[in-house]
Amino acid sequence: MSRVVTFDAGETLVELDLDFLAARLVSKHIDTTGAALTAALPTAWRRHDSLGDVGHEARWRALMTTLLDGAGVPGSSIGGAVDWLWREQPRANLWRKPIAGVVEVTRELAAAGVQLGVVSNSEGTIGALLAEVGIACGPVIDSGVVGVAKPDPAIFALALAQTGGAPADAIHVGDSWAADVEGALAAGWRAVWYGRRAEPRDRPGVAIARDGAELRAVLARWLG
Repeated sequence: MSRVVTFDAGETLVELDLDFLAARLVSKHIDTTGAALTAALPTAWRRHDSLGDVGHEARWRALMTTLLDGAGVPGSSIGGAVDWLWREQPRANLWRKPIAGVVEVTRELAAAGVQLGVVSNSEGTIGALLAEVGIACGPVIDSGVVGVAKPDPAIFALALAQTGGAPADAIHVGDSWAADVEGALAAGWRAVWYGRRAEPRDRPGVAIARDGAELRAVLARWLG
């Protein structure tokens, strides 16, 4: 049996790097700090999560707008800064800070002979970004490259074509219920709903993990 575990990228393997964001803003003559952005982040995520299914760009822009406002960036500068950051995102992805606990789990899985992969809805450059920040998780299936996005089961089939294994032996880990969990289940996989939004739900084939330790325990139970 070929065991397969794939991971989403943003908010699962890598998170928003607020120090990097602050440095990017300084280059546009906007003075803020990683500490100020950190203090504003919980409110920004609440705004992001409240929008529902309005599309990736709209949620992204709402997150950034609320974040910059909460960090004290002048209102007259926010719109232009968000527009610029969005245009720059494919080249200078802000989600680049490795989530240490999860990255440790990927290394443990690789050492145990588990086939790894990444399945991400992204702009076409997530493979290069992960290589840049030192995360190696097997083949990268990027929606921006393959032309199909989660929750479409076809993107999970593309992952298995590269990792080997059958759907019944595959597990996907991600932070979005709609994209990651529903997509994996539709493909016949099991799913781990990971991160700050994960909450108990009575759904066969689904587990939750809020951090690396909980993720390790779930995978140990499922993989044996």
